[in-house]
Amino acid sequence: MTLKDRITEDMKNAMRAKAAARLSTIRLLLAAIKQREIDERRELPDADVVSVLERMVKQRKESISQFTAGNRLDLAAAEQAEIGILEAYLPQKMSEAEITGAIDAALAAAKAAGASGPALMGKVMAALKPALAGRADMAEVSARVKARL
Repeated sequence: MTLKDRITEDMKNAMRAKAAARLSTIRLLLAAIKQREIDERRELPDADVVSVLERMVKQRKESISQFTAGNRLDLAAAEQAEIGILEAYLPQKMSEAEITGAIDAALAAAKAAGASGPALMGKVMAALKPALAGRADMAEVSARVKARL
């Protein structure tokens, strides 16, 4: 069962359970997935569905910071609830030790390939992105790689 199929089944279950907030969030997610499928004219594999999920979570985190700054804690709480629903579909997050190990391996491979300077950062991130996508915050990984260089 693909991730999209699982999301569709969860939408049906939310309809049956009359869970309005969950249903609304899942419908938004399916609409975003469908829009990307239409834009790209292809069925999205699970990796692309995960990228849609990550983008939606990131948007909600930005909204929370804006709502908190505007003293709209009710709207921030609603966005936080949506994040909880969306994160249930994301893959399990990697531990700090696993991320550090992946960074070490990518650095060693890039240095062995002869990369140095700014090109080294690009090579390392290019190697890490497919392995860590959806399982780690790539901005945090990038900051950790920069600190190591």
